[in-house]
Amino acid sequence: MSRRDLIRMTAAEVLAFFREQKVINVATINPNGRPHLAPLWYVPRGDGVATWTYRKSQKVANLRPLPQATVLIETGDTYDKLRGVQFEADVEVVEDTAAVAEIGSALAERYGGGSPAADVVAAQAAKRVGLVFTPTKIVSWDHTKLGGTY
Repeated sequence: MSRRDLIRMTAAEVLAFFREQKVINVATINPNGRPHLAPLWYVPRGDGVATWTYRKSQKVANLRPLPQATVLIETGDTYDKLRGVQFEADVEVVEDTAAVAEIGSALAERYGGGSPAADVVAAQAAKRVGLVFTPTKIVSWDHTKLGGTY
């Protein structure tokens, strides 16, 4: 078995990692062809993740003509503790205000620790879109599986 096979996460481990972590780094492609990288809070959704952002943000402008992104979620401060998931994704830009508010409420619950006021979420949702990232290719690593050996 290769070292790569030893550190790969199972599908269940990937989903657990999504639930455990708090920040995704999302790469989209700018009009000049260079990557645009942005950190975002997210909520796990199906096999992927969802978030919201301002309707006029650069990432949304980049996703309209090319609704694809690469997402990175990682942690670990020493080599033997590195864990992460990188996935290529198809991205749905959610325009329906009620659906955007649903994502916003889930984010507020996850990061704020409670249910947000519906009117506050609705006001924000009117200025935002939802982004739903559905993985098409996943690469994962969990160096803790090596037990400190390399």
